[in-house]
Amino acid sequence: MATKPLIPKGTRDFNSLELFRRNYIFDNIKEVFKKYNYEAIETPSFELYDTLMGKYGEEGDKLIFKILNSGNFLEGVNDISQINYKEITTTICEKALRYDLTVPFARYVVMHQNEISFPFKRYQIQPVWRADKPQKGRYREFYQCDIDVIGSNSLLYEHELLKVIDEVFGKLGISVTVKLNNRKILTGIAEIIGEAERITDITTAIDKIDKIGIDKVKEELLSKGIDEDKFLKIRPFLEIKGSTLEKLSFLKDQFGNVEIGIKGIEELEKVFDYLSLSDLKNCKVELDISLARGLNYYTGMIYEVKANDVSIGSICGGGRYDNLTGIFGLKDVSGVGISFGADRIYDVLNELGKFPDNKENQTKVLITNLGEQEEKMGLDLRYHLIESGIKTELYHQTSKLKKQLEYANKRNIESLIIIGEEELLANKYTLKNMSKGEQMMLTKEEIIKELKK
Repeated sequence: MATKPLIPKGTRDFNSLELFRRNYIFDNIKEVFKKYNYEAIETPSFELYDTLMGKYGEEGDKLIFKILNSGNFLEGVNDISQINYKEITTTICEKALRYDLTVPFARYVVMHQNEISFPFKRYQIQPVWRADKPQKGRYREFYQCDIDVIGSNSLLYEHELLKVIDEVFGKLGISVTVKLNNRKILTGIAEIIGEAERITDITTAIDKIDKIGIDKVKEELLSKGIDEDKFLKIRPFLEIKGSTLEKLSFLKDQFGNVEIGIKGIEELEKVFDYLSLSDLKNCKVELDISLARGLNYYTGMIYEVKANDVSIGSICGGGRYDNLTGIFGLKDVSGVGISFGADRIYDVLNELGKFPDNKENQTKVLITNLGEQEEKMGLDLRYHLIESGIKTELYHQTSKLKKQLEYANKRNIESLIIIGEEELLANKYTLKNMSKGEQMMLTKEEIIKELKK
C-alpha cells in the first residue's frame, strides 16, 4: 500500500515564489544587520538537552522537541509505567531541537570566549522548532532572524536595536508599533505586593494578557496562589493609560523606595531620552507596563513589535539579559538582542500585498520546437541568449505550435521565438511579443539586441 504524502502539522513546503519572497525578507533584514556591523554566525539545529532545558520557563520547556537517543534508547529502563515522564525524558533523550537562537548563542559565546572581542555583535538567521499548537502565524518550524550584543551594559545598544527595528520595517514597508517595558519594573511590582519570589508566575501570566484578557490573567494568578487583594494591587499597572511621561510619573509614585523598580524607570527614561535625539522614521514607540515577555532570562529592557495594519501576534521581540552566559560558567556578562519572526513578517507582507514581483527565475523567452532541424537551430540560439543574460527556454519536445503558445501564456512568458520552414530557409527567427501580438523576423544578433532593450 502506497504511503499517503503528508507533512507534519505546523510545517510547510515552499515553492520557488515563496522562497523568493522569504529571501526578500532575509535579504532586507540582513542588509540592515550588516549596516550596523553585526557579524554572522551559525549554530547546530540541535543542542544537548541540558543546554536548552530550564532556560525558557515551565511553559517554554514543554514546547522543546526532544530527540530520542540512537539505537536502543530504552536500554536500562525497566518499568516505564513506574517512571515520571520528566525522569524518563532525561534517560532516553540527550539532545533536543533548538527552541530559539538566543540560548545557543549564549552557549556559543562561552565556548568561544577566547576567540571573540567584547562587546560582540552577531546576527543569525536559522530555523527553530517549537512543539506548539499550529495556528495562523504560529508554526512548529520557523525562521528567526536575531541580532545580539553581548559584553556591555550600555543602553546605547537598546537604542540601536530600536533603530534597527525602524529601518528593517521601513525597508519592508510595514507600519509597526514598538512596545517597550523593563523587567525591573515587573520585579518592582512583585516586591510591592510582597511576592518577589513569584516573579516568574507573575510575568508568565501577564505575558498572555493580549491573548486571554485581564480576567483570565487574574484566574491564572489566583491559581498560582496570588490572592485577590494582591491582584487588585497589580491591576492598575496593567491598565495604565496616558503618555510616556504620565506612565513614568505614575510608576515613580507607586514605587517609592523600591530600588529595582526605580532602576527600571531610570533605564526607560534614558532610552526615551536617546529617542528624542534621534527620531524613528517608520514606527512609533510606546511604553506598555503590561508587556512581560515570558522567557525567564530577561532582566532589563524588553521589546515587542506589532504590525499596525494586520491582526497577528508580535513580529519582533527581545530584550536585555544579564545572567544567560552565567548558566554556562561565564558570569557578569550582559547582553541584549531582538528576534525578527520571518514567517509572521511573510504573512503580513502577503496580506498587505507588498511583495515585489518575482523576476528572479521568470523565463523571458520561449523558443518553439517544431521539428528536428528547428530544434537544433533553437538550441544554438538558446545558449547565445543565456550567455547574453536573457532567461530562455527551448520547448522540451516537438509539438504543435498551439500547445507551445498555451504553455507560454500559462507561464506568463513575455516573448516567443518561432522557428519554422520559412525561418530555416532565411536563417532568421520570428520574435513574437506575447502581450502585444506583434512579431518580426530578425537575425540572431538583432534578436539579442531587441530582447535587451
